[in-house]
This record gives sequence, structure tokens and C-alpha cells, in this order.
Amino acid sequence: MKGNATRGRAAHASGLRAEALAALFLQLKGYRILARRMKTRAGEIDLVARRGRCLVFVEVKARGDMLAAADALLMRQRARLARAAELFVSTRPAFADHDMRFDVVLIAPRSWPRHLPDAWRP
Repeated sequence: MKGNATRGRAAHASGLRAEALAALFLQLKGYRILARRMKTRAGEIDLVARRGRCLVFVEVKARGDMLAAADALLMRQRARLARAAELFVSTRPAFADHDMRFDVVLIAPRSWPRHLPDAWRP
């Protein structure tokens, strides 16, 4: 029992570090981070960023290697993120006229973060 709790805390801490790294990486590329770990009724959005008139919803995937990170984004997660993005925009009329995009940032040890802009369309 204790082992599961310890692993869960370690995974949570690892996820927070990955999201912080992804946010910093995107900021260096000119994105403004609007929200981190944004909770909606549909689920959580790891990062919400803006660059110009484009509102970007970012899923961060951290795994042992880039291939595993890329494979970790499941179809149901994409659908959840699309619903969460709709809820985010519906409560913020200032963003209604912005273009929307779904990006992924992959994080793996001993590798630079990999940003996949416009990774999918809902």
C-alpha cells in the first residue's frame, strides 16, 4: 500500500516538473502562459498559452523516452481536452475570436523538450 502512495506522489511531482519545463520552453519560444493545470468540468488542461491571436491548449507528456511520450496521448484524452477547451473559451468571451490549436509537448530524460504544434484537430 505504501509503495503505491509513494509512486503516486513521485509521478505527481514528476508531472509538475514536466509541466513547468514545458511552460518555460514555450515561453522561450514566444508564448504567453495563461493558465497551468486549468480545471474544467470536462477535465484538466495542462497548459493554456497564447501567441498573437492563437489560443493554444497544451497537453504535456513525460515518459522515459520520446517515443513512449508520443504514444501516451490517447484518443479519449484528445476528446477530453477538446471539451475542456470549449468550456475554457465559453467562460472567457475575450478569447472567442481567437484561433484555437491543440499542441503537445513531449518530455523525456536527457532530451530537449519536443513541441508538436497543431498536433491534432478535434
